[in-house]
Amino acid sequence: MDVILILDILGVIAFSISGVLTSMRKHMDAFGILIIAFVTSVGGGTLRDVLLDVPVAWLTNMTYVYTIIAASLFAVVFRKRLTYFRKSLFLFDTLGIGLYTVVGVEKGINAELNPIICIAFGTMSACFGGVIRDILCNEIPVIFRKEIYATACILGGFTYFAIAHFNLPSSIVFIGAFSVVVSIRLVAVIFKISLPNIYKLYD
Repeated sequence: MDVILILDILGVIAFSISGVLTSMRKHMDAFGILIIAFVTSVGGGTLRDVLLDVPVAWLTNMTYVYTIIAASLFAVVFRKRLTYFRKSLFLFDTLGIGLYTVVGVEKGINAELNPIICIAFGTMSACFGGVIRDILCNEIPVIFRKEIYATACILGGFTYFAIAHFNLPSSIVFIGAFSVVVSIRLVAVIFKISLPNIYKLYD
């Protein structure tokens, strides 16, 4: 396994669990739980691969499908332990966006795209699955609320290129960008930091 595939699989696991926890909170049946886990984990990556005009990852590698099923079963079996931890859904969602931001940026680089476009792909990979999840669960997508979500991904993408500029090992670049996304998201939620509400600016 290469580094990108490993990161992608870790992102799939995190987002699958996030999807399962959300769907169970909505009291969905087994089929609904699996569908929400599936779209949450591969929705962003599917859009990314389609736009890059490359084979969609989960269609050509069954590892993704098996991982989603295994992670979903794990989340269902250990749901009581997972829900015991406060804000477990938030935790797995945050880990997922951190991992997928790095994967999206890296795939954009491999396609020799402009750094700004690479950052856009990273943000898209990280956020789009959650958008589909929230829409199907009849909730306003997190990315469209006042919470700092996509902003963390964008800053993580810029961090990726800032660290890579110094020709540091790829593992350092990955960890650095991932840590920035997760840290910004955690700090924003813990200290209730949000983007300004445009409506209040005109009150």
